Amino acid sequence: MKFLCDRMLGSLAKWLRIIGFDTYFPNSETSDNELLDIAKKENRTLITRDVELVFNARRENIKVINFKTTCLDEQLKLVLKQLKIDKKLFLSRCTLCNSLVTPIKKGEIKEKVPKKVFENKEKFWICKKCDKIYWIGSHYEKMKSKIKNLSN
Repeated sequence: MKFLCDRMLGSLAKWLRIIGFDTYFPNSETSDNELLDIAKKENRTLITRDVELVFNARRENIKVINFKTTCLDEQLKLVLKQLKIDKKLFLSRCTLCNSLVTPIKKGEIKEKVPKKVFENKEKFWICKKCDKIYWIGSHYEKMKSKIKNLSN
């Protein structure tokens, strides 16, 4: 499933990417009409708290997940209740740009990560679009636990 989070849901978009969902997040200048066009053309489910946007999306036969809460955990729980998580996709997307990340050899990133990280980690991934480097750090287990708790 592919998502489009509106401008008010940047944290949710990041977490959906962490879980492995293709999640479009617009820049601040994207209009509601442009959001609707993107959702329709790319067959994305729109996630929003904007009542007017929900109305317009439904009028255009765009699937919408609508909620009122501003609490990220509640938002995630509401979205995850409707989905099946593929554990193989966990951390497969760049949290910044939504592109898929790919493994990279340790020797190729020596100057791109902190010295301690380079010395203590063996596996690394890179986003070829924005050049961000990823590794499994101390936050990894916390993220897995949060997602597991919210998806039950």
